[in-house]
Amino acid sequence: MKTSKYPSKLLVSAGMAFLAGSVLLAASRLYAQAPCEAASSKTPQLVWVDTDIGDDIDDAFALGLIFRSPELKVLGISTAFGDTELRARLTDRFLAAIGEQGIPVTAGVHTETDNVMTQAAYARQFPARKHADGVEALLAQIRLHPGKITLIAIGPLFNVGATIDRDPATFKKLCRVVMMGGSIDRGYDGANGEIRPADAEWNIDRDPKDAAKLFAAGVPIDMAPLDSTQIHLDSAQREAIFTAANPLADQLTLLYHQWVAHSGNHSQTPTLFDPVAAAYTFQPGLCPMQPIRIEADDKGFTRRVEGKPNAGVCLKSDEAGFRALLMHSLTSPVLKSAKNKSVPGSQK
Repeated sequence: MKTSKYPSKLLVSAGMAFLAGSVLLAASRLYAQAPCEAASSKTPQLVWVDTDIGDDIDDAFALGLIFRSPELKVLGISTAFGDTELRARLTDRFLAAIGEQGIPVTAGVHTETDNVMTQAAYARQFPARKHADGVEALLAQIRLHPGKITLIAIGPLFNVGATIDRDPATFKKLCRVVMMGGSIDRGYDGANGEIRPADAEWNIDRDPKDAAKLFAAGVPIDMAPLDSTQIHLDSAQREAIFTAANPLADQLTLLYHQWVAHSGNHSQTPTLFDPVAAAYTFQPGLCPMQPIRIEADDKGFTRRVEGKPNAGVCLKSDEAGFRALLMHSLTSPVLKSAKNKSVPGSQK
């Protein structure tokens, strides 16, 4: 199998970034109720992933990075937006192929949409089954691990809003929410890379009402908006991943080509919005947070407002550090890691 190693300078800089990020993380907790428990490769951080995998390709790369990170222990996955059963079926196939089929996969709130699910064929080639209710499954895990779970939200926030509605007291027992979403100063880049003003970002725009609920929920939020997540995976990097000869790389290759085949009029270069948010979860130095008060309006814009900060917001990420982490994680052979250790009370 193809392997890659961090250069010694990168190891030093990554370590310094982690230490610096830990200080920034502690400082950013000025806006939060309580800090998360420290996590390491020996005591992995407990996470739940809420994803709209199946449309854009970045969710699959984010899941790959999460499962290759020994600092994280995935308690479960819920699918969001549109046909959540089909998205869960896609996730079933993906996890089975990379040897993670023991992770509970659940279906979140079904919504009506005409958005193209580009990787639907991948999902339909795997046996169908009825999935558990993602909202109730997340609440059950929070009750088992109060104050310890990071919710990684990388899709529209229908499930998050439903969780708040169903049991707001339990939702507040999350350690924090790490989300990809919003736009503060920078919108979607232009076709030639030009920087544009703030936009209604997709995850917020699809469900602004539930985004507003999250920002008012009183739970610590770490937010990676368009300002810091528009990092592109160029052709040389794609080829390095697709030829890495490991099960994860094989699945990313399949999903990437379905995304390209069923997406109209856009570049074949993926933008890695969601993996940046996922990386921040365990490498905070890659995306330093600033405490800001954010409100989501009914048009899907996330705006700075006066008042006590309710979120940490990453306005600029370490692109070089992120790329090095991503390439190392996705091109290395499968490693025995702390994420495979049992967690008391988990469903695995």
